[in-house]
Amino acid sequence: MSEIEKRTVKIFDTTLRDGEQTPGVSFPLEYKIQIARQLDKLGVDIIEAGFPIASKGELEAVKTISKLGLSAQICGLARVVKEDVDACIDCDVDLVHVFVSTSDIQREHTIKKSRKEIIDISVSMIEYVKDHGLQSMFSAMDATRTDINYLKEIFKAVEDSKVDIINVPDTVGIATPTSMHELISELRKTLSVPIDVHCHNDFGLAVANSIVSVEAGANEVQVTINGLGERAGNANLAEVVMILHSLEGIKTSIRTEYLVETSRLIERLSGIKMPPNTPITGENAFSHESGIHTHGVIIKSDTFEPGVMTPEMVGHRRRLVIGKHAGKHAIEKLLRDYGYVVTPEHLNEIVERIKELGDKGKKVTDLDLFTIAEVVIGDVESSKKAIQINEVTVITGNKITPTAVVNAVVHGKKMVESATGVGPVDSALRAVQKLVGDTIRLTDFKIEAITGGSDALAEVFIGVEDSDGNTFTARAARDDIVMASVEALVNAINRMIVLKKMRK
Repeated sequence: MSEIEKRTVKIFDTTLRDGEQTPGVSFPLEYKIQIARQLDKLGVDIIEAGFPIASKGELEAVKTISKLGLSAQICGLARVVKEDVDACIDCDVDLVHVFVSTSDIQREHTIKKSRKEIIDISVSMIEYVKDHGLQSMFSAMDATRTDINYLKEIFKAVEDSKVDIINVPDTVGIATPTSMHELISELRKTLSVPIDVHCHNDFGLAVANSIVSVEAGANEVQVTINGLGERAGNANLAEVVMILHSLEGIKTSIRTEYLVETSRLIERLSGIKMPPNTPITGENAFSHESGIHTHGVIIKSDTFEPGVMTPEMVGHRRRLVIGKHAGKHAIEKLLRDYGYVVTPEHLNEIVERIKELGDKGKKVTDLDLFTIAEVVIGDVESSKKAIQINEVTVITGNKITPTAVVNAVVHGKKMVESATGVGPVDSALRAVQKLVGDTIRLTDFKIEAITGGSDALAEVFIGVEDSDGNTFTARAARDDIVMASVEALVNAINRMIVLKKMRK
């Protein structure tokens, strides 16, 4: 086993600090507490809780997180300014992250100080942190655009001042894997303290640059959940960790089975939905449609998956997706899993109809598949509805919180549920979810107008997941968007309940 394979790399998560700098993202205190606890559950080594001097709210958040008794170290950010460091100390953090611009372009146009002045104030702030008995990290902001000899000089100066960690930020994301590897290799020859890297994703290289930095000798990597952060974001925690674990043989403290769970939490709290093709945690990460792929995966998953990383390792599920590229093996397996018995003739007819839908540009839902199967087989007994909607009332308007009331029959029992939301559709869907005890989670929601005009017919596509991780998709079309949404969700829930019974 090589030296690189024996190593353990620390994970420094900055979702609560740099991640919150994502345009349009702002976490209230209760969200920050929830995120900090989830990051601790995930196993990150260091949580950068915020920038205390930035506002009273930031200071309160960092102070509150520091008192949660988490296993992770809590870090606060500070400029090379005494008041900033005092704010971190006041929050009782474990680690103070001190930063200053070192590139000529930032130094001359922002802080307007000489190279020597920056070294002097950096050393004094690190010494100030150490005098208070706290651990310190020093960041040379815009390190990848800083003269290498000056970078070595300032890093050596803070190392002599007993800094605990030196961070090398690619602040504007201009490093390439080759240049990043060379930089960290060169710094590793000069420095004996742990080296950390903070890579931005302006050219889509944040993860690659983080990995080559580790290969070159970095001991710690700064990341965010879902790659949130300034501009194009930071290195994505899930991608960095799984590359280290699965491809590089390098260990971290991350409990990878919570990666998808954590990603979905941040997606919900940040309001930024990840593309379905997001690596590791995206909805499509372990989904297969192509007939050749699905056939191989059914026989042996390694045929068309990495093998060194399974969906279970990251808290995901493998899915076979129905579409015009789907083959007989996938469709037969899906039908069999839900209790349908089909003859070869039935299967040929079902496959043909599925492909016809796909050729017309339609996204084929699970409901489409099972409806077609029942028509072909002639089985309509399983179509009894668990939920029957009688009435939906929605109140919305200026200075009124959108509220929906749903009157329904659920398993033969009359029920009325109400919910509020960010709009009429959201409140109506939340009320429907309450009918089944909030055991159903929406994974996908799309609305398309399929006719013109203000009275356009709207088609709604919905994906849901139950508490056991089973997923189902359905659609509905109406001239009332709220009712189309409710109908699609109810269709999905009804079929999911029926098919669950069929499986048993």
